[in-house]
Amino acid sequence: MIKEYKNFINGNWVKSDSGKVFTDINPANSDDVIGKFQKSEKKDVIQAIESAKNAFPSYRAIPAPQRGKILLKAARIMESQAKDLSILLTREEGKPVHESEGEVKRAIQIFQFFGSEGWRLNGETIPSENPGMDLLTYREPLGVVALITPWNFPVCIPCWKMAPALVSGNTVVFKPASKTPLTGIRIAEILEEAGLPKGALNLVTGSGDVFGDEITANAAIKAISFTGSNKVGSELYQKAAGRMQKMQLEMGGKNPLIVLEDADIDKAVDYAIQGAFGGTGQKCTATSRVIVVDSICAKFTEKLVKETRKIKVGDGLDPANDMGPLVDQAQMNTVLKYIEAGKQDGAKLLFGGNMLAGPKYDRGYFIEPAVFSEVNPEMRIAREEIFGPVLALIKVGSVAEAVKTANDTAYGLSASVCAKDLTSVFKCIHEIEAGIIHVNSTTTGAEGQVPFGGMKKSSSGSREMGKAAIDFYTQLKTVYLNYN
Repeated sequence: MIKEYKNFINGNWVKSDSGKVFTDINPANSDDVIGKFQKSEKKDVIQAIESAKNAFPSYRAIPAPQRGKILLKAARIMESQAKDLSILLTREEGKPVHESEGEVKRAIQIFQFFGSEGWRLNGETIPSENPGMDLLTYREPLGVVALITPWNFPVCIPCWKMAPALVSGNTVVFKPASKTPLTGIRIAEILEEAGLPKGALNLVTGSGDVFGDEITANAAIKAISFTGSNKVGSELYQKAAGRMQKMQLEMGGKNPLIVLEDADIDKAVDYAIQGAFGGTGQKCTATSRVIVVDSICAKFTEKLVKETRKIKVGDGLDPANDMGPLVDQAQMNTVLKYIEAGKQDGAKLLFGGNMLAGPKYDRGYFIEPAVFSEVNPEMRIAREEIFGPVLALIKVGSVAEAVKTANDTAYGLSASVCAKDLTSVFKCIHEIEAGIIHVNSTTTGAEGQVPFGGMKKSSSGSREMGKAAIDFYTQLKTVYLNYN
């Protein structure tokens, strides 16, 4: 019997008014059905919004340290369930279980960090130019906020949106990705167990179009935080503009790893492989371009191909495997299309790029990691986000050309530079147009206590995580206090 899961509205687990459901399957094994989930319609979304709206006055009145304690308790509960949650994450999304364990650990740390922020939601006292006058600022919550999260980090990203929203005193309406709904439900269950009041968090599963149409039109929604594709993010932005809703968008990336002449080549190869093929390349911060100076390009390329050949692809639940499946057939088709485009545009496929067949692979969406050389910046595989395990090698002649090539993209999320010379490193830090710069590490990875976000088409400009996240979910009130 396949279990049917429900929406979470006003502290109750309820079926959709439509009675319709959709099915979620394991991308590594189509015989493994995760469950059935509510195919919510407009009425369900409105009920969730009304629940959050009604809960807001009493929830915002809870002292911020008490709200923080709820998140700290949720962190402890998640820690006690970490093993089971990691296995579920691998079954739903496909990534190797060691990566899932790392994601769950990061989510726990995010709850811990923002739980502690409940004691630090401070304003300022500012000197006045007038005698007998004090100037004060207070941080206040916005109201009801809507969160839309993607399937590639279905534990971590919901937590890094929910935690700052909730500790700031907002109430939340949340739609997890339809490819990974059960992990979202598990997070809601954890917060419910931690003592979050009824209506503070509401969850509906189903169509992104239905949810997006309502949250951009409903006057109760004061802010929207979205992570996903540029296409969907741009549509939400345009719909919300008429109501001047506060909007936070984190979208695509075409992230470069720059390898300069004095880099440690062995380590640079490791960083490239981790960044390009970890999570099957299905990360907005994934390394999709390696920009290498020509003097070391041949040596780097030889080592890269040698190490890529060693990658074991298979079910993420098997700890022997290094790379799991793509998330579904549509993503498989997209990746294969780009591999073919690379060949047609004149790039040289050095390794991989084939669908995998056989008893281990036939019930999932498995593909070999692909490495292209002789790529120029005008090719589609160098310009468009693929969201799969495809790596494009671009040869350059200097640090200046490397920076110029890194910036030759519509995106600006993450970048990395491998080098020892500080002059070159700081040139890259200051001149690369990206919101996140790594030095001698991968383009992936994010810690919860520092801001996360991109430039150009990667982001709407505000930042998630760290104290910057509190800025998005709060508004400042200025008080002129005349005590004369």
